[in-house]
Amino acid sequence: MGLFSFESHFAHYASGSYYKRHYDAFRGETNRVLSLVTYLNPGWGHNDGGEMVLYQDDHDLEGIKVVPLHGTLALFLSEEFPHEVLPAKRDRYSIAGWFRVNTSIAGKIDPPR
Repeated sequence: MGLFSFESHFAHYASGSYYKRHYDAFRGETNRVLSLVTYLNPGWGHNDGGEMVLYQDDHDLEGIKVVPLHGTLALFLSEEFPHEVLPAKRDRYSIAGWFRVNTSIAGKIDPPR
């Protein structure tokens, strides 16, 4: 896969927050290759909401729901799978990250170190 580096961030979604359907990378225009989300929500119940819905493609309207249970890890190709985060009934925590390829050109290092 030519993976070069990893970038990540800690995410906190307050109760009622969500993230609209999107891709983590646009086909051929970025260096994010592999996305991952690790959930940090002890005691999360199925009625707490906050699921990530991972869609097969732009035409998929149903998707697969990933419940943000503590210790769950979701891993998918950044350019291939649109996804969204549904509203939660309580604060929700995760670490989201992306494995990247090296697109350094003309003396510019990308991703930056």
